[in-house]
Amino acid sequence: MIILLLIIAVAVVMLVTGFEMFLVLGVPALLVKEAFYASLPDPVISQKILGGINHTTLLAVPFFILAAELMGEGQIARRLTGLVKAFVGHLRAGMGFTTIGGSMAFGSVSGSAPATVAATARMVYPEMKKAGYRDKFSFGLIVSSAETALLIPPSITFIIYGWMTGTSIAKLFVGGLAVGLALGIAFAIMAHIEARRTGIAPGEKTTWAERGQALKAAFWPLGMPVIILGGIYSGILTPTEAAAVSVVYAIFVEGLIYRELSFSKLVKITERAAVSTAIVFILLAMGGLISFFITLAQVPSAITGFLTAIDAGPITFLIIINICFLIAGMFLDPNLALLILIPPLFPVAQALGVDPVHFGMIVTLNISIGMITPPFGLDLFVASSTLQKPVTAIIAGVAPFIVANLIVLAIITYVPDISTFLPRLLLG
Repeated sequence: MIILLLIIAVAVVMLVTGFEMFLVLGVPALLVKEAFYASLPDPVISQKILGGINHTTLLAVPFFILAAELMGEGQIARRLTGLVKAFVGHLRAGMGFTTIGGSMAFGSVSGSAPATVAATARMVYPEMKKAGYRDKFSFGLIVSSAETALLIPPSITFIIYGWMTGTSIAKLFVGGLAVGLALGIAFAIMAHIEARRTGIAPGEKTTWAERGQALKAAFWPLGMPVIILGGIYSGILTPTEAAAVSVVYAIFVEGLIYRELSFSKLVKITERAAVSTAIVFILLAMGGLISFFITLAQVPSAITGFLTAIDAGPITFLIIINICFLIAGMFLDPNLALLILIPPLFPVAQALGVDPVHFGMIVTLNISIGMITPPFGLDLFVASSTLQKPVTAIIAGVAPFIVANLIVLAIITYVPDISTFLPRLLLG
């Protein structure tokens, strides 16, 4: 336990004082090595760093990052949002529903919450303002709806969690579909209440001919989730293969069908995706090193022993999990929290009989809350940059949505069947 506390304490101090993220993860691990395992040969450190990224499952991450960049720059995100608006935009809370549905649609082909914020914010914010929504509510809904990208498959967070724990990524994807929908419903209820409260009038109903045109316009974008999810659930494609196919499909649609992707633009997009990928993989490599020392120090066994001593069961353990991740989300980067806390806590969850898919849903929802929670919520800064609004204004709008998230988190935590029913039904 001393080693875990040392890692967390050093990481927090370095994060607050402005160190780069790879140092925030790497330096605590090296301090532990020198303080407790000085006799350990240095080559072992190199092996563990490389071992942190030497897994075929992780090949899906750069592919999905590149696919998200391609779709955000082109027509795919715009046409998916337009399709949702054609069917629900006329309702009293139509633009609110469109924002939620558009984020879920883009999340279903990107797997990235920051990419979803960047791709949808510029499109929906002017429309929400025009419909009569307050800026404060609009900011909160745009940022919070992007969270569903971490839960609606394909999710990069699920891929990383599955790699760290050995949990079936296909089962995580199926379970995340139900949890993502539950979160979307909660936000839709808030949008409906806001629309009634502020007197927003229903919009003009689109005709079936107009809906048909929107469906036709979104034909190629809709092929993306069909290919990705259909390929994975049918067993034709692995998640890694589906990620690679998503890149090829995005280039085909944006470059040959819509003709908006020039070679020079593709190079620039690929460069951005490469930088994002490098950042993620450096963090994963450092996370592998931290995981090694946490396991070597038998931290999971110590935690299990403590919980046994106080006669704590699964319910108490899950309360502790939520508290740990919520606090970590307020002060640590969500990926950092995942890489530090999963190694000691997942074995304890297994020992207490917590389903790994259910545990993954709880962890991922906590991480998604961290993405919108000050002071370090990444999506807050992405939205601020995209919309050219102060971060304080974004934070003020997000506050009520954090409450809604906590309610959904409590339901997901103590009703495991929401997470596990579909995986059992479809995948056994």
